[in-house]
Amino acid sequence: MATWKIDNNHSEIAFKVKHLVISTVTGKFTSFEGTIESESDDFKDAKIDFTADIDSITTGNDQRDGHLKSADFFDAGSHPKLEFHSTSFTNKSGNDYQLTGDLTLRGTTKHVTLAVEFGGIQNDFYGNTVAGFELTGKINRQDYGLAWSAVTEAGGIVVADEVKLLINVEVIKQS
Repeated sequence: MATWKIDNNHSEIAFKVKHLVISTVTGKFTSFEGTIESESDDFKDAKIDFTADIDSITTGNDQRDGHLKSADFFDAGSHPKLEFHSTSFTNKSGNDYQLTGDLTLRGTTKHVTLAVEFGGIQNDFYGNTVAGFELTGKINRQDYGLAWSAVTEAGGIVVADEVKLLINVEVIKQS
């Protein structure tokens, strides 16, 4: 059984959500860790575990980041971690996979499915064996109790319910 660990220097855990229905705000988590355990280098039997520190959320705006960490959204004080534990990793065709698992946010766990593109395996400049993955998917923030909502005077929604997940990870095979 091989264990692969996320290389934080070459990985990004990001999300996008509509603001006022006309523009998109991008955020990311800067503190995270994860492992993949797999018998084979094609990852068909992969078991994936991942956590991110809610307090590391950043959108490029300190006031907005503070609001996201508050009880209105993620409630970082009571729920400091985002967690994901896979239940299946299935090859659809070629380098396209489907990852299914349990995502926990704010104390609520829901089943999610993500599309995965396997970028392949290489050796880096230090002799490490590395693999790359790009994951995408969508969740509804309301499903996880991130229920803060506001409406503009004109009746427009301030923050959309649908959140797009955009995850790029490079993992290093452990010896």
